[in-house]
Amino acid sequence: MQIQYTDQELIKHWDGFTSHTIAVNGTQLHYVDGGEGPALICLPGWPQTCYSYHKVAPTLAEHFRVIIVDIRGMGSSATPASGYDKKTMATDIYHLIQYLGLQQVYILGHDIGGMVAMSLAFNYPEIVAKLIVADGLHPSESMMQMRLLPAPGTFGSKIDNQQPYTWWMSFNQVKGLPEQLLEGRYRFLLDWLFSYVMIDDSKMSDFEREVYAAVYNQPERIRASNAWYQTFNQDIEDAKSYNQLQMPVLGIASNVSYGFYQYALPMLAAQYQLVHLADTGHYMFEENPEAVSEAIIGFIKTT
Repeated sequence: MQIQYTDQELIKHWDGFTSHTIAVNGTQLHYVDGGEGPALICLPGWPQTCYSYHKVAPTLAEHFRVIIVDIRGMGSSATPASGYDKKTMATDIYHLIQYLGLQQVYILGHDIGGMVAMSLAFNYPEIVAKLIVADGLHPSESMMQMRLLPAPGTFGSKIDNQQPYTWWMSFNQVKGLPEQLLEGRYRFLLDWLFSYVMIDDSKMSDFEREVYAAVYNQPERIRASNAWYQTFNQDIEDAKSYNQLQMPVLGIASNVSYGFYQYALPMLAAQYQLVHLADTGHYMFEENPEAVSEAIIGFIKTT
């Protein structure tokens, strides 16, 4: 039996948080808002929703006003037919920031959310005081070198840290078919993915999995979330005109992404810090929320 979870129900234990939906940039965005202080905009990744911040949001809200956004196509936000390139999605967030009357913000993104956060920093640098990207850098031409086949002996039950095989990057390029295959069955993909990219996937509870499955079992959500991947060519083209970021940037890298972050961050940001969570997989907010929160708070509060 498929269970639907309301946003209000999901955040009922997040002290002081409220749920909102607004119209911006030709679409509708859902976000939750709680805490006081400097504004920290948080963007989730695939295949999750704003609920993915539930282990870190209360801690972060002790220091900041925390605003967690379901990006275009995610969670309770709208699923328009187009606009899934990261520049358009960053413009969504820019208009949200303007709507909230904020002058400058800290921006945090995980996975696809990190790509959008980085695009916001490239395109609207005046409003980004500091940028934090957790296992999610802006699409680049390096994606063209990704393997069609896994290197011999590397495709096992857990992702290979040195030669990761991320087949879903290609699968999500296909239009129409994933909706037919996965409607009502998304839990199978979630369970496989969490097991593959997490060191300890027991840290992703059954309840969390059901929350995400309830969202992504719907064909329009599968179509919209896959569109984040189908715009990578446009994102790569857009990146060719971007200048190196000048605001402070923090990279938080899992056991899989650390090597790439070491290579990529110096080219992307003039001033950066890199935290390596060596014993943590891709879904770091679930596996190691304490270390993630500590890194974020320390970075923002450092002058």
